Amino acid sequence: MTDRAIRNLEHLRRSASTARVLNLLKVFDEHGETDDWADRPMFRTPALNTALIIKHRLRRNETDAFPGRRQVATKVVVPIDSTDLKTGGRFVFVNQIGFERAMQDAFGVHADHPDLRILRLMDQLPSLDPFLLREQLRRGGVDAAPCYFALSEADLEKMLTFVQKEIEPLVTLSMGGGVAAVGSTTRMASKILSNAPGDRLEALRATLRLEPEQYQEGVFCWKGFLYYKWCLASMMADIVNVADEVGAIQPVGPSDPAAREYIDRGRGVLRSRIMKTCEEVSRTLRYYDDAYAGLTVEGNPVAFRDFLLEAPALFTRLGDQLGAVQHIVSFWRFRFGPKAPPVGVEELIDIFMDFETGLMGRGADVFDPRDLAA
Repeated sequence: MTDRAIRNLEHLRRSASTARVLNLLKVFDEHGETDDWADRPMFRTPALNTALIIKHRLRRNETDAFPGRRQVATKVVVPIDSTDLKTGGRFVFVNQIGFERAMQDAFGVHADHPDLRILRLMDQLPSLDPFLLREQLRRGGVDAAPCYFALSEADLEKMLTFVQKEIEPLVTLSMGGGVAAVGSTTRMASKILSNAPGDRLEALRATLRLEPEQYQEGVFCWKGFLYYKWCLASMMADIVNVADEVGAIQPVGPSDPAAREYIDRGRGVLRSRIMKTCEEVSRTLRYYDDAYAGLTVEGNPVAFRDFLLEAPALFTRLGDQLGAVQHIVSFWRFRFGPKAPPVGVEELIDIFMDFETGLMGRGADVFDPRDLAA
């Protein structure tokens, strides 16, 4: 299918969040001539390996494209003209009805092609943040090059001030205060966040006592914890507001007793689960905070280094939890904006079920009150 309202892929390319868009065309532009990109591609199909993969909020007229209920889908977009993204692109939804046939027609890949398995692994995720994505692919046996797991330029710009504040204790420990320390904080923050390959900071490597081959992994993991801390902090006000709105939402139109009971229960349960999930994320991030305090307060770089190298398993839980909350906040703002139409009973039940499934984790079985009437 062709979507010219992937209206402005150029805008999407510039401003999209890391969690929403995996821009493989940009990866190709920046790394396509490197051996790492050629030897460890994410996809074997060239067109897929230069596509944009998007976590897409489904419009009402798109939900029938899937065999089950869902609010967000994974959209694979291949630009019509990679040099002019304003022309739009062809797209396929992962696991849409007739997905395998659509992939055969669009890309010539057969039903058991490994690229389809990778797309389905991505579809299982609540977001495309690079730390969660890398762990998901690793568990699936996919060893893609590091260049595929970068933060978007838009998020890097937003994170810079936050990261500078986070690493200030480390710079102060190393250099003391003063103007020189301020400049060093800015440089170190930029280096930690940099997407540039091979962008070493020897002082940082020496501080963490990392061997050269460990450096890339250690800093990637550090960036991951900084990213998740920033996400939670930057979303917290919106999370509280949306949780309060979930607790007060009233649908329009007739409803049966089972639906009313589910919605009444759902308001309180969802609000509680949203806040509980945020508390669990904060608790997980405290493992990082404690390890970092060991470095900056106790002067123990070895413990912090070991934590970074051993802790990527935490990314799966952090990414799942924050991805579920990000989805709730994003979709709620999208659906219940200032000019949005009232929500009906059926639609609100679908929304609540989708949110509840996300907060409970992958593969969760959520009670549907409409089953009682079946």
